Amino acid sequence: MTELVKTGVEGLDSILNGGIVKNAAVLISGNPGTGKSILGLQYLYNGVDQFDEGGLYLTFEETEDDIREAAESIGFDRWHEYVESGEIQVYDKRTLLRDGDFSTTLDRILGDLQDTNYDRLVLDSLTMFQLFFDDEKEQRQYLLKFIDILKDSGLTSLLTTEQSAIFPETDIGLENFLTDGNIYLIQSPAGATSNRYIWVAKMRKQSIKNSMFPLEIAQGGIKIYEQAAGFSMVGESPPWFGEETE
Repeated sequence: MTELVKTGVEGLDSILNGGIVKNAAVLISGNPGTGKSILGLQYLYNGVDQFDEGGLYLTFEETEDDIREAAESIGFDRWHEYVESGEIQVYDKRTLLRDGDFSTTLDRILGDLQDTNYDRLVLDSLTMFQLFFDDEKEQRQYLLKFIDILKDSGLTSLLTTEQSAIFPETDIGLENFLTDGNIYLIQSPAGATSNRYIWVAKMRKQSIKNSMFPLEIAQGGIKIYEQAAGFSMVGESPPWFGEETE
């Protein structure tokens, strides 16, 4: 029987029929402001708070203080406590970039991951990770190496990435094919405001509900409304609204 890791995000585990397959690396794609970083923080926070599973947070864009402020502002009040106790370990931009040579930094981080006893990992973001490589061959080589070590280390991982297009099928990159699952966070214009949605497009080794579901970001993080699936975006239903898939 496939072992699943619960995210603890309201509505998401139901869409995933129980959670994420253990040791999977899942890509979280979306435009800026769609909630990718919040989902990553929530996944790690819930891991400690609800399931006694420690986590690692890697960011190339923020400091540890920035991350703490973001976590506490959304209602993850014990974030600092969990970092202080070592249940959550943060690699911020100062840690990841201190060597000056990114290859040296990456090799050091990969070595640390192989020795870890943590259960979860979030990389925010894969977009920045890929910018350090000169060509697609080198990018693919390091990405494959990175994902293999995550799995060998027993980590169930979320990797965020920026997307320029609103509609996911217009913006498919190399990383989509190397990960075990693809989850899209979508923000659609709605007059003076916007509507937010989540679409679980692919998850290997498990069945999923792959309609599009509305989500809300509020105090306490992301909440997904599973009972309101399959309505249109900007008056037109995208072609991927579908049945439960495997």
